[in-house]
Amino acid sequence: MRPDDRQIQSGDPRGQIQPPARSHDGAQEAVANIARDQIDSIYAGDPQQPSEQDAYHRTHQPAHSIQANQWQQYHSAWQNYYQKYYERYYVGAVQQAHNAYQSKVSELQQATPEPEATPQPIGSHSAAAEPTIGRDEAMYDLRSQLIDKLQTSGKKVRRSRHFIPIVSALIVLLLFSFLQYNRVIISNVKAYVTPGEIDPQNIVVDPNASLQVPDDPLLIIPKINVNVPVVYDTKPDQASQLKAMENGVAYFGIPGADSKPGQIGNTVISGHSSNDFIDSGNYKFVFALLERLKKGDIFYLHYNGIRYTYSVTGTRVVKPNDVQALVYETDKPVVTLITCTPLGTALNRLLVTAEQVSPNPAAASAAPTDSGESDEAVMPGNSPTILERIFGG
Repeated sequence: MRPDDRQIQSGDPRGQIQPPARSHDGAQEAVANIARDQIDSIYAGDPQQPSEQDAYHRTHQPAHSIQANQWQQYHSAWQNYYQKYYERYYVGAVQQAHNAYQSKVSELQQATPEPEATPQPIGSHSAAAEPTIGRDEAMYDLRSQLIDKLQTSGKKVRRSRHFIPIVSALIVLLLFSFLQYNRVIISNVKAYVTPGEIDPQNIVVDPNASLQVPDDPLLIIPKINVNVPVVYDTKPDQASQLKAMENGVAYFGIPGADSKPGQIGNTVISGHSSNDFIDSGNYKFVFALLERLKKGDIFYLHYNGIRYTYSVTGTRVVKPNDVQALVYETDKPVVTLITCTPLGTALNRLLVTAEQVSPNPAAASAAPTDSGESDEAVMPGNSPTILERIFGG
C-alpha cells in the first residue's frame, strides 16, 4: 500500500481525514518554496524570523588600533611586576641568609650549656623567636648593595660605546700634558729631593786650603750639592750654549763680560734649572736649587789647576734679553751664575753674583781688552717645548 493511500485516524467523531493528493515534483517544489521564503525573510528583515536573522546577521567594524599611552601602560605594568618580583626575591634571599645565620647561632647556643630560663606563658612571643636583622648585618647588606650597584654601573660604563673613546682621549691628554710640562714636574721633584742627596766630599771647609787642584774645570756649590764640569770652549749663541750645557755648565762670554777666573771683570756661567726629558745630557737640572743661594754663601771654580773661592754678594731676576745686566764696570774679579726661573719655565733669568775671596783678588790679572763682537741679544735658556717643536717658536 502506498503512503498516499493511508487513512489517518483523527479521533474526530466526524469521520476520517483524507490527505491531499501529492506528486514527487510537487513535493520538490514545496521544499524549494520553503527555502526561498526563508532566504527572502532573511534578506528582507522579516520580524517573524528573528532567530534566522540573528544567525545570519553580520557587522563590520574598523580594525582596532593601539594608542601610545596604552603601550606605555602595558610596559609600566610589566615593569612594576618585575620590580616587585625581584624585590620579593632579594628580600627573601636576605631573610634566608638571616635565618641560616640564626640557625647557626641557635646550634652554637645549644652546644653551650645555659642556665634554665624562666618559662613563659603560652601564647607569649619572645624577642628571639622573631627574626630580626641587627645593625651590623644591616650595614653589611647596605655595603653589599652599594658595591653591587657600583660594579653594575662600572660594567655599564665599560660596555658603553663612549667609554673607549673617552678613556683614549684622557690618556692622550695626560700624555700630551706630561710631554709639554714634564720639565715643571721633574724640576720641582729634583728641587725637593736634592737636599737629601748632598755628598759631604763636595763640602770644602777651608777656602784657603790646598789651592792646587786637578786641571779639570769644575764648579762646586756645596750648599746645593753641585759638582759639575764647566765648558769654556763655547760661543754665546743659543745653539752653542745648549750643546755645551749637555756636558755641564757653559761659559757665556760676551763683550764687556768675558773674563775668566782669576781676571778682573765678570765671568758669566750659565746652567739649566730644568729642561725637557727627551733632551740629551745629564745636567738638565743642575741649577734647580740656585735660587737658594744667599748673600755670604761660598762656592768654588777650578780653572787651570787652581781653585778660586767666591762669596755671594746678591741675586736678581731679569728678562732673557736684558744682557746689559751682565755688563758693568768693576775692579774686582766677579762671577755671575745664570739660570732660568721660575722652575720649569724660561720666562726670566736668575742672576747670582759673587766676588772672588781666594786667591787674593788684588793679584788678579787685567780683564781682556779685545773680546770681539757678538750679536747675541738673549741669555741662554731651555730647549723648545713640545708645542714649540710642533708649531715653532
